[in-house]
Amino acid sequence: MKGLRTRTESTESEGSRRRALMIGAPVAVVALAIGGVVFAMQSDGDSIKTAEASDLTTTTVATTTTEASAEVFSEAEVTTQPAPTTTPTTSTTSTTSTTTTTSTTVPPSTLPEQPDVPIAPPADPRGYEDQIQLGGISIPKLGVDEPLLEGIRLTTLDNGPGHWPGTAMPGEVGNVVVAAHRTSHGGPFRHIDTLVAGDVVNFTVDGEVIEYTVTGTQIVNPDAIWIVDPTDTPTATLFACHPPGSVAQRIVVNLALSE
Repeated sequence: MKGLRTRTESTESEGSRRRALMIGAPVAVVALAIGGVVFAMQSDGDSIKTAEASDLTTTTVATTTTEASAEVFSEAEVTTQPAPTTTPTTSTTSTTSTTTTTSTTVPPSTLPEQPDVPIAPPADPRGYEDQIQLGGISIPKLGVDEPLLEGIRLTTLDNGPGHWPGTAMPGEVGNVVVAAHRTSHGGPFRHIDTLVAGDVVNFTVDGEVIEYTVTGTQIVNPDAIWIVDPTDTPTATLFACHPPGSVAQRIVVNLALSE
C-alpha cells in the first residue's frame, strides 16, 4: 500500500506540472502580443505639402529633383486613425496629456541667424519646427492679414504663411520666399490667383511696414525649386498649390520692392 500511494502521488505531481505549463504558455503569448501592440503604437511616423494662376505670365517648367523636394511643395489635409490598443483586464490606467503649440514673436536683434543660401527642402516635412514669428504679411486686395512665421514644414504652415529659411528678409536685397496653404488651415493664399501687376503685398517686421508690388504670376511644376533662387534686387515670391485642392502644380506670384 505504501508503494502504491507513492506512485499515485508521483503521478498527481506530474499532472500538476503539466497543467501549470499549459496555463503558462497562453499567458506568455498574451504578454508578447501586448508588447507588440505597445511597440507598434510607438513606431508611428508622419510629410510638406505647400502652390494659383493669374492673367499675366503663365510658364510651365519641368525639372528633376528628389522626392523630398516634391513633398515640400505639396499640401493636403491628413487624417490619422489611431491604432487599436489592448488593455489588460486586471487593471486600467488612464493618462491624459495636452500639448499646446505657441508662436513667439522676437525682435530682429534676436532672430535666428539666417543661412547664406536657401535651405534644401526638409526630408522630414512634418518634423518639429520652432514656431518663431518674424512679423506679419498682409494682402489688402484679398483681405489677408497673417503672422509671418519662420519655416516651411507643414507643422509651421498649418499655423500661417512661412518664410523659407535662407532667403532674404523683407526689405533686403534678394528673394523673400513665402509659402502658405491654399485650401486647408484657413487657406491664407486661397485667392492669390486673382493678384495682378500693381497689387500690393505688405510685410511688417519690427513695426516697420515694407511694401512690395506684384509684377507677375506663373504656374510651375512641383519640383521647380529654382523659384527660391536669390536675386540681385529686392524681390519676393509667394507660392501655393494649384489648382485649389490639388498638388499637381504650383502658382507663383512674383513681386518687387515698391519704390
